[in-house]
Amino acid sequence: MKRFTYRAKEQGTGKVIKGAIQAESERAAGKLLIDRGYIPDKLSESGTGLLDKINKVTSKDRINFTRQFATLVGAGLPLAQSLRTISEQTSSKPMKAVIDEILSDVEAGRTLGEAFGKHDDVFSNVYLSLIRAGEVSGTLDESLRRIAAQEEKDERMMSKIRGALTYPVIVLIVIALVFVYMMVQVVPQVESLYHDLKKPLPAFTAILVGIKDFIFGYWWLVLVVVGVIVAFLLQFRRTKPGIRFMANFKLNVPLFNSLFRILYMSRFARTAQILLATGVSVLDTMKISGDAMNNVVVQESITKAEEEVQAGKALSTSLKDKDYILDLVPQMAAIGEQSGKMDEMLGKAAQVYEDELDEKVQALSTLIEPVMMVCMALLAGGLVGGILFPIYSLVGEITG
Repeated sequence: MKRFTYRAKEQGTGKVIKGAIQAESERAAGKLLIDRGYIPDKLSESGTGLLDKINKVTSKDRINFTRQFATLVGAGLPLAQSLRTISEQTSSKPMKAVIDEILSDVEAGRTLGEAFGKHDDVFSNVYLSLIRAGEVSGTLDESLRRIAAQEEKDERMMSKIRGALTYPVIVLIVIALVFVYMMVQVVPQVESLYHDLKKPLPAFTAILVGIKDFIFGYWWLVLVVVGVIVAFLLQFRRTKPGIRFMANFKLNVPLFNSLFRILYMSRFARTAQILLATGVSVLDTMKISGDAMNNVVVQESITKAEEEVQAGKALSTSLKDKDYILDLVPQMAAIGEQSGKMDEMLGKAAQVYEDELDEKVQALSTLIEPVMMVCMALLAGGLVGGILFPIYSLVGEITG
């Protein structure tokens, strides 16, 4: 999905509206605007520039807004007054712009679901479905609290995973910088020393000198190749084959595959629990939960299960033996079907996976540290073998 910013006029009133929308193409974005009652005036793709990233609503902004909105609605304040109060208090300009547009739509007579639905680049399908379900059932404050709680859990979970990955990234950067420094400063001095003494370079040192000469002599070619590779990867990951490749990579990459599989199952079970508890149908729950995975391979397995449920099979049977659907989910779904507490059982499955994910992240963090230290030791040993040992050898020959 691509992100487009738009300027349009409301049909009938002529009021100018600005905002953002997600669609497969510019044409699809224009059609969505027309379906919402707008006449598109200006439409352009965005989301790739630095300014777009700066002006993006963050998950923290969204969580704070949701918490405040739930509190005010639960206290009995009208929707428009609640939104206006939050808009006046928020310090985030991107979030304030979104709230003001929602407020404008609510005051114009649109439902809250319709008003939020116009900002599907900010609010996920799960979020929008819970808003609509809460609005219909009269439990909007409860739905908002559930949304905020879930988003906070997701943010904590992703923060832990990012934390586990931060250390190896920093170590790899340090390794790269040390290697570059040695190649630029130390290797040329060793080469010069051997040249002055008219001695042949040791084999490994000669390899290092060859690498240095290539980088110095063809630095422009190195930059071009690196630039082409980076541009290709950035473009490839947006294509359907690229999206599928990344989805399979996450599910099967050594060390991290079990982490991602547990993450997706905890997300599926928790999302399904919240949706079912709010009154969303099983079929809609399956569809929305599949969309929430952010992994097309896992989503396909959930879609297959959804089709079987639609054909009349039980949810537990449909989820069983599907690729990347871990066993606990269909088992807890079967208990939920027997007890009539499907949402509660899926919530327990989600809690098990969330606890297991915490343990996995901790274990991974513990494992990565010695692996990175071994990598640094191997690099240091290689550089010492290629640079310092030849120097000691020369000193030995001279003193001998």
